[in-house]
Amino acid sequence: MTIMTPQAVDRSVSLTAQALRKVAHLDWSIPAAGLEWSCYDTAVHIAGDFTAYAAQLTGRASGGYVPFEISADPGTTPDGLIEVIEATGGLLSAVVATARPGDRAWHPYGASDADGFAAMGVVETLLHTHDILNALGVHDWEPDAALCEQVLDRLFPQAPRGDAAAWPVLLWVTGRAELDGLPRRPVWRWYAEPVAAGRVVLCEISPQVAADLHAGGTGGFAWAGDGPGDGTRAASGMVLKAREQGTYRPGWGPYAIVRTDDRRAIGGIGFHGAPDADGNAEVGYDLVPSARGNGYATDALTGLAAWAFAQPGLTTLHASVATDNAPSHGVVTRAGFERTATGADDVHYVLRSPRA
Repeated sequence: MTIMTPQAVDRSVSLTAQALRKVAHLDWSIPAAGLEWSCYDTAVHIAGDFTAYAAQLTGRASGGYVPFEISADPGTTPDGLIEVIEATGGLLSAVVATARPGDRAWHPYGASDADGFAAMGVVETLLHTHDILNALGVHDWEPDAALCEQVLDRLFPQAPRGDAAAWPVLLWVTGRAELDGLPRRPVWRWYAEPVAAGRVVLCEISPQVAADLHAGGTGGFAWAGDGPGDGTRAASGMVLKAREQGTYRPGWGPYAIVRTDDRRAIGGIGFHGAPDADGNAEVGYDLVPSARGNGYATDALTGLAAWAFAQPGLTTLHASVATDNAPSHGVVTRAGFERTATGADDVHYVLRSPRA
């Protein structure tokens, strides 16, 4: 995974300022392309993100955003807004440069360290510069390919690459364009802390993503040709039900299994809910048929179990496997689960915390 540097933030701010100064004489009161905000408000939003990310890190916020907002003084011109972007971008860069290795903070797309917030700042300024420029008639702006590559590697493990240039891929994965036959994404998110699991990476299916999957969409992933499976869609419905009932807990739901060699989603894995009062949680998974028999499920289950036991409150993972499902018996066994009971239709397995 790429480590984003303060210099990457500085470079993105420089590119933004150069591009926006060329259109500072135009009317920024019109809506930015694809957004409800005006170009003016979008520029303020960029500065607000820079400041918010810096504050998350300095405050090591653990439960939400630090409760403040920034705004531009009445009468601030576009040139003035560009100065605000430069100043607040410098603030984020300085905080990233001085953050300690263990500093982490909350973000709705996953808790992150300094390099993750640096990448988020780069994403925000590149994409929203694109939105402003497109609204003002500039359609050929393209930032550094290397910068886009870094951002894709750090925050978007689900983005297919192939022969496509990095900037078109970044526009596709953030719902702004089509890509080589892949339709424009109606929902999208980045992953500040995906779960690395051997040859796959696990990307959480949060409620917005779950709603799209449950309704028949892709959830913002590029799926192998026979996906997503019915099990993944059903698990997404469980996320929506949990949110409606107020029992949803981030991290303790389903994840998309993304193959790292081609960045295609090949299945789902996750929990039926958060650990109960005794520290028990149940796990399940499904793979699309074309991906079966290659050990991906074992990688995914091993990686997810390691993540789960690193969280507070879990003592035992449970899994039930249909009696006649020989491949899944192999998966849970290779992942370290022990058979504990056999019923008429299924076999029960457990994996206990190494701390127990």
